[in-house]
Amino acid sequence: MNKRLISLITGIILLLIFASILFIFQVRQSEVAVVTTFGSYSRTIEEPGMQFKMPWPIQKVYKFDNRLQSFERKFEQTTTGDAKPLIIEVYVGWRISDPRIFLERFNGDVLKAERNLESLVRDAKNSVIGQHPFRDLISPREEDLKFDDIESEIVEAIQSEAKDGYGMQVEFAGIKQLGLPESNTQKVFERMRADRQRLVKQYQGEGESRAMEIRSRAEAESTRILNEARAKAIEIEGQAEAQANEYYKVFQENPELAELLLGLEALEAATREKTTIVADPTTPPFNLFREGVKALGENKSVGDLK
Repeated sequence: MNKRLISLITGIILLLIFASILFIFQVRQSEVAVVTTFGSYSRTIEEPGMQFKMPWPIQKVYKFDNRLQSFERKFEQTTTGDAKPLIIEVYVGWRISDPRIFLERFNGDVLKAERNLESLVRDAKNSVIGQHPFRDLISPREEDLKFDDIESEIVEAIQSEAKDGYGMQVEFAGIKQLGLPESNTQKVFERMRADRQRLVKQYQGEGESRAMEIRSRAEAESTRILNEARAKAIEIEGQAEAQANEYYKVFQENPELAELLLGLEALEAATREKTTIVADPTTPPFNLFREGVKALGENKSVGDLK
């Protein structure tokens, strides 16, 4: 009895497993699924989890990776808007936006989808680059480069057709590598050298102009200071002459005082250091010694009389 029960339970379990294989499938977080019924589209499943289906051949499930995928175009030559040859490699980031279109167009084959996307990218790249001059891609001046604009234009050129025709959403495009044909490399270097020399001359001219401006300001400031100094000197000289005129008036009124003061100044200058003087006592200003002694003697005589 126990053996029969165990066999029955085992049979039920196997049946459930077989039924789950036939009627249940799982969609992962990174997947999107398309269910077809007798080969025709039935529904799209974008939410992860366990899902129910009819067994094959009634229904069939196709699963696709819905994560962002990267695709690179090979390194190939194109021509700029000013007829300059250029070698460029472009990459794009894409994801499946419409699983039904993707399945019906490519039968779920990612490689086939990327081959078709490659054609779109090539045409868009050639069209966009053909509308831009060479300096937008290669230039010694960073402000001349237009990489962001070019990449955005490539995305815009392929986004609509990729989404509506392929079920693929192009998220971004980028320029991975740039190159020059060997025949044009020397010409480009020469032009870049000429641009650099032009910039050097420009900066030198700006520096010389700045130097002239600084020198002009310095000369103006120097002239102003000299003029102020001359004006101050004239003012001081005028004040000195005015004071001298006052002294001259005093000396004219009392010439003896003037003669005495001048003599004292001369004596001070002659005796400022330790000096031995041999001179006629009657010679000015040394006569002041004799007159001073004479004056002392007279004062002494007057004192004796008192």
